[in-house]
Amino acid sequence: MTSELEILALGLLLGIRHAFDADHLVAVTTIVSEYKNPLRAVWIGVSWGLGHTTTLFLAGGALLLLNVHIPERMALAFEFLVGIMLILLGIQTLMSFRRRKMHIHEHRHSEDEPELHKHFHLHETIADHTHRHPTRWENMRKIVMADIIPAEHGADRPRGALTPFFRLKSYVVGTVHGLAGSAALMLLVLANVRSTWTGVSYLLVFGLGTVVSMGLISIFISLPFSISGRMPQLNRAIQTAVGAFSIVFGLGLMYQIGIAGGLLTGI
Repeated sequence: MTSELEILALGLLLGIRHAFDADHLVAVTTIVSEYKNPLRAVWIGVSWGLGHTTTLFLAGGALLLLNVHIPERMALAFEFLVGIMLILLGIQTLMSFRRRKMHIHEHRHSEDEPELHKHFHLHETIADHTHRHPTRWENMRKIVMADIIPAEHGADRPRGALTPFFRLKSYVVGTVHGLAGSAALMLLVLANVRSTWTGVSYLLVFGLGTVVSMGLISIFISLPFSISGRMPQLNRAIQTAVGAFSIVFGLGLMYQIGIAGGLLTGI
């Protein structure tokens, strides 16, 4: 008999490993590409992990309490949906960068300070190639929908970067991933757990491993965008490559699941 401690240790290791799935990394990379500070990028991974854990906790709870198993075809459908989501994320990455234009602002933090400080900002562009600052309503909408965290000077400083925030977009992407990929292995182990309490604990440690792992991974994913932040051409090239790769990866996943896997052909 496997001890409860061994089951929980397995759940933690599977949770850590689960964050490294290729489709997870591609999706989070497209979102992290909007951030130039690696310390703020960690909250993107955490938000994704929370969304992923939410879906798995609901599915695992149904399995524990109602003995309801997820049909294999439904799991394939979620995999196919992940492919569609990756394509949309890639398109959004390409389009959002084209809508923004980088400018350099020079200013002093105080009148007695002799040295000028340079800050890089992205402004939205319109058809006549002029730029404007977002209105108060647009800023509020972006915060609520979590499309873009407003660029504040304080966010680039260590104290501001460490301030936790919740990213709705990343959370929603995580919920879609929750029933796709190697999460099926987690549910397979859960089906063989006899104690409800052990099963719930297993779900929690699996989720904890995924949240922490993806949070740390997001720091490293954001480094290329952070390093190239003051080199607009290089930054644009990296973001273009990320968006294009996400689209290609999504198309490949849809073909693998829909055609080769038989989801759309009925094979």
